[in-house]
Amino acid sequence: MAKRVFPTGTLMQGKKGLIMGVANKNSIAWAIAEQLAAQGAELAFTYQGEALERRVRPLAESLGADIIVPCDVTDDASMDACFDAIKDTWGEMDFLVHSIAFAGREQLAGSFIDQTTREGFATAMDISAYSFVDSARRASALMDAGGAMITMTYLGSERVIPNYNVMGVAKAALEACTRYLAADLGPRGIRVNAISAGPLKTLAAAGIGSGRHMFRFNKAAAALRENTELEGVAGAALYLLSSLGTSCTGETHHVDGGFHAIGMPQEEALKQSLGID
Repeated sequence: MAKRVFPTGTLMQGKKGLIMGVANKNSIAWAIAEQLAAQGAELAFTYQGEALERRVRPLAESLGADIIVPCDVTDDASMDACFDAIKDTWGEMDFLVHSIAFAGREQLAGSFIDQTTREGFATAMDISAYSFVDSARRASALMDAGGAMITMTYLGSERVIPNYNVMGVAKAALEACTRYLAADLGPRGIRVNAISAGPLKTLAAAGIGSGRHMFRFNKAAAALRENTELEGVAGAALYLLSSLGTSCTGETHHVDGGFHAIGMPQEEALKQSLGID
């Protein structure tokens, strides 16, 4: 894979922020971190568990991060420790990147009605939606001078996507949380937005059944006739987190090659995605 190249500059010079959800070098959160660092931002990172620490720490250190802390978003004490570390080191922060979601693999194959359990539903909502509310509450307490927050969603929140199931419901809740947070934090000069990215070959996407078909269909049906690039998502994040995004809040911004705008794909696009001559 060719090394990603991000525009450099000073848009984020002097800004400090937390990146939550890096899994490896191919994750959305990492691409966003690279773009923010290229624009001068100082970054902190979280990880969950020793296995992820082995992946995240070398990446974070390559960008000069001094704050690299464990964080379990389902545990209040762990969240307390994470944001205490930021307060003790920086005193304040300017932005938050939330890129965390989870549903059990068994919930993401087959029919929604048959596969969704009470426990699976609660887990998906807690980790994928409530964790943003909790993180935003804690981060905003360190944003006395205003700031910006983003979270990551997907079109499965708006439309039925095969095998996305309970995660689509959780993402719909996440987008609603984004709007409510934007309204609450707006008077304090804190902007809150979501990015709805098209399918990307990340660790999370690997857990969704029929993933290969998803990529083929999106490429064939999208207005740009291409799959989403991490660079595009990172660029949108830079816009929303920097002064370029002034006056933008409560928004779900689609970065999917225009796929979301298409009601019915062209016949040849559909044939291409299905492998029909």
